[in-house]
Amino acid sequence: MSCSSSSGSEEDNEGLESYRKGGYYAVWIGDPFAAGRYIAQMKLGWGQFSTVWLAYDTHSSLFSPYISALHEIEVLLSITNGDPSNSKCVVRLTDHFKHSGPNGQHLCIVLEFLGDSLLRLVRFRRYKGLELNKVREICKFILIALDYLHRELGIIHTDLKPENILLFSTINPAKDPIRSGLMPILKRPKGGTPNGGSTMTIIVQKKLKRRARSAVANISVGRGSMGREAEATKPEKSMDGIDLRCKVVDFGNASFELATGDMMFAPQSGKGYSEDEHHLALMMELLGKMPKKIAIGGALSKEYFDRHGDLKRIRRLKLRPLDRFLVDKYKFSENDAREFAGFLYPLLDFAPEKRPTAQQCLQHPWLNLNTSHHKEMNLQSNV
Repeated sequence: MSCSSSSGSEEDNEGLESYRKGGYYAVWIGDPFAAGRYIAQMKLGWGQFSTVWLAYDTHSSLFSPYISALHEIEVLLSITNGDPSNSKCVVRLTDHFKHSGPNGQHLCIVLEFLGDSLLRLVRFRRYKGLELNKVREICKFILIALDYLHRELGIIHTDLKPENILLFSTINPAKDPIRSGLMPILKRPKGGTPNGGSTMTIIVQKKLKRRARSAVANISVGRGSMGREAEATKPEKSMDGIDLRCKVVDFGNASFELATGDMMFAPQSGKGYSEDEHHLALMMELLGKMPKKIAIGGALSKEYFDRHGDLKRIRRLKLRPLDRFLVDKYKFSENDAREFAGFLYPLLDFAPEKRPTAQQCLQHPWLNLNTSHHKEMNLQSNV
């Protein structure tokens, strides 16, 4: 679930079939919630269990997203209560309430409003990757959040990726949620339609998109905020015995994507092999051969590996060390590639128990360097 200006599925419409008994609540722009405290402004996104709306808080004159949610309150309460100073770079719960409608009773949660996702920032850069110093700063904030979730709360973020890490606006959202300069809507406009389909919403969205393009050049790195996209799975409480280091690999993948604009692995099915087997092959080409104990020790190992730990259907691997790959494909300098690869390799170790914790990652020398392989951008960013 997300409080992002860019939240929601890549598709623009969630479809009408989910607006039924036990399903979504049909929201109209200008609809009041919580005895009139929150006024719906525009739809931000949607997911399997909820829709996400920008709401105006008439008590505090702030904009906040509210989410019709089923499961997240307990986890979000523990996150918010454990960080009274709001310094741990995780989105904060500000309120929750129940709302009755034709489709039943809906549980709603209100979060602080955050900006675009890091994926949107990568897209603004035309998938060329961010300047390394900015990647380094963003990584620090993400690690602060992960360390807090893992070490202090025992919570695993189950879907860590650039689209689920949100930018934090330095402008007071009471004046404007996304630098729009538009006055809040305090009642339902005439001629509107449910779910944000009014002409006014379309005009607002176009203005916000234009302003967002210019805002990218004025983002400053301040506080990190991990948010949730509408389709993302909620953070889960970790179970006893689970090594929380198993998830730092997701952080490594996200760091690579920020720096290059590409996903680290883009597997495809081919003649005689599946997409999953190709994924395993790409991993070993970049990270080295998977240890035999790990290769043959999984529940599905026999489907992909022979008894020697070699892939059954992809026999020839084109080994390409990560630092060399960064130089050849993404034009990193030799030095930048070596240092960045040195930061990533431990995160991507095939053995989860050998991966560093988020706390250990924060001590890595790469995070304190001040070099870059990209042309300097006038981009002050803010996670």
